[in-house]
Amino acid sequence: MSVAKLITHNFRNLNDVAFNFHPELNFFVGDNGSGKSSLLEALFFLGHGKSFRTSKVDALACHGKTKFVVSVKDSKNCQLGLSRDISSGVTNIKIDGEYHSRLSVLAKNIAIQIVTPESFKLFFGGPKERRRFVDLGMFHVKHTFAKQWKSFNRVLKQRNACIRLNDNSTESSSMLSYWTDQFCQMSIEVAQVRHEYTSALITELDVWLALLLPDLKSRVTVQYLQGWPQKKELQDVLVFNQEREASYGYSLYGAHKFDVKFLLDKLTLETQLSRGQQKLFLLALTFAQANLIERVNRVKPILLIDDIGAELDINSRKALSTALNKLDCQVVITAIEREVLSPFFESFIFNRSDECIDVEKESLKAKNTEYYKVFHVKHGEISEMDPDDSELTIRKSN
Repeated sequence: MSVAKLITHNFRNLNDVAFNFHPELNFFVGDNGSGKSSLLEALFFLGHGKSFRTSKVDALACHGKTKFVVSVKDSKNCQLGLSRDISSGVTNIKIDGEYHSRLSVLAKNIAIQIVTPESFKLFFGGPKERRRFVDLGMFHVKHTFAKQWKSFNRVLKQRNACIRLNDNSTESSSMLSYWTDQFCQMSIEVAQVRHEYTSALITELDVWLALLLPDLKSRVTVQYLQGWPQKKELQDVLVFNQEREASYGYSLYGAHKFDVKFLLDKLTLETQLSRGQQKLFLLALTFAQANLIERVNRVKPILLIDDIGAELDINSRKALSTALNKLDCQVVITAIEREVLSPFFESFIFNRSDECIDVEKESLKAKNTEYYKVFHVKHGEISEMDPDDSELTIRKSN
């Protein structure tokens, strides 16, 4: 599945827009503040029911407006829409004209992966950010995980409530024992399915690191931490830490505390890599997850990359363009300057054509149209640019 058309009304600083996407690769060029990130935010909002820039949903409306709408039509002609009435606080979700009450239904129809400057929180934001990233992929790849995770959280809340009660009565001790047994069983089940997914993600990550960071691939390791000491039984760990948990008032160990650590030569990756290398690693990790999602064939992922020129030099962008050619999903990329996109234009023509040949102006224009679209964003207005404006020079390959 890919997004065929996007429609917005009163969303952020975008004017009311309605335009058609290319099914493979889309570039949006414009100055800072022009509306490029708002465009990505609109797509992300439809896939997640929230923004990647703010936790306040009402802030997504244009200044002074009390309602906003975001809607897409996909390549299968399915209409997916979300509207928010700020004055009443009501959010409406519609899929092919049918209303839905749960935001989670959105992710079943559209799988959005995103890399933005905020994505660096995967390194610096602590375990919570890494758990969120892994669980997003699991939602799409392990179809029973959403229900499993919901049940686990219900048990976790019950156990935490028993810990906080802590009145040493027989009844309280019995309740804590019951919920601890349930908690241990479900933690082990969640940890097992997470370990399976993480192992697959690590294997897939090696493929993309070979393309994006080939010199570092052999030095990178990913450490999976299940949420309690690997060589100990969770039940024993909880018994040993019973007094500590009572003083904190919540469960200190379990599946909710799992983490993945990215290491370079056994040191934390963010302390060893440059900002540009970190971004390439984030892209490799995102591509790996997107590929796992694509394989399950329920929904094809849509990849959003904000400000492609930031932190990436010309060689990094060339490596990225090569990697994108091997990714089977729709891609939306923003950039401040069109010049930074040249490696992507050339790569898509060279790699998608049967052979690299000299082409006339009209032929080049036709090839550009076939493989990608370029849009200009200015003051919230989005207009499609003539592909021939890219002024590419295609040279015959030796």
